Amino acid sequence: MKLIFITGGSSGIGQAMALAYLQKGWRVALVARRLDALQSWASQTVLQLQLPSDRIGVYGADVQSPDSILHAAEQCLALMGLPDVVVANAGISWGVDTAEREDLDVMRQVMDTNVLGMAATFHPFIRAMQKRGFGSLVGMASVAGIRGLPGHAAYCASKAAAITYCESLRGELRASGLKVITLAPGYVATPLTERNRYPMPFLMSADAFAAQAMRSIDKGTRFQVIPWPMGLVATLLRCLPDVVFDRVLQGRPRKHRHVER
Repeated sequence: MKLIFITGGSSGIGQAMALAYLQKGWRVALVARRLDALQSWASQTVLQLQLPSDRIGVYGADVQSPDSILHAAEQCLALMGLPDVVVANAGISWGVDTAEREDLDVMRQVMDTNVLGMAATFHPFIRAMQKRGFGSLVGMASVAGIRGLPGHAAYCASKAAAITYCESLRGELRASGLKVITLAPGYVATPLTERNRYPMPFLMSADAFAAQAMRSIDKGTRFQVIPWPMGLVATLLRCLPDVVFDRVLQGRPRKHRHVER
């Protein structure tokens, strides 16, 4: 029975993907800082879906700490085996104001979670997957990584870095049979987006996102914006001249700062 390892599994996209894969017949290893929330969800899901308890493994870890996520990965390898798919989904989204000293620390936290945390999630599985000859590493990026948005400096920078990191990794691992897949969600209704104070076009549910993400992973798609209409927006954003882009974004509401969350 196939196994998927997902970080950021206590809510939102991570939890929705876990449920979708369980319903598809996979085993699921879930990782999050809030171990109690994971355990509660796993217990309820096992009962609701009438699953054997060994179909779900839960591990507490903070991807900001490489040693923490490495320990969770080692536990998974020892108790459940080598995953077929690893999804680096854990992420945070806080607005920053570069004029504020404390926001520099916030930016570091966002980068540590969204970029270093992704690399730390993939790291413990790569050698074993290479030896086996197959496996998929899935990096959760964002349409926000395409262009910079007001107040989103930390988040946009981190997701742009995630996109290029996965692109680099894909080139490194392709010859060994491993797939590196970059998923770039648009706006998904999760705790991460619920406090956004600006329009969110093509907003979709986490369950709808998970269904489309599964199809992209199954196909081994290198880069996929979800939903597809947001992919058209992303293409337009890439092509807009800077002078036009700046004019469009002028006066747009900023992402709320971390102190306003």
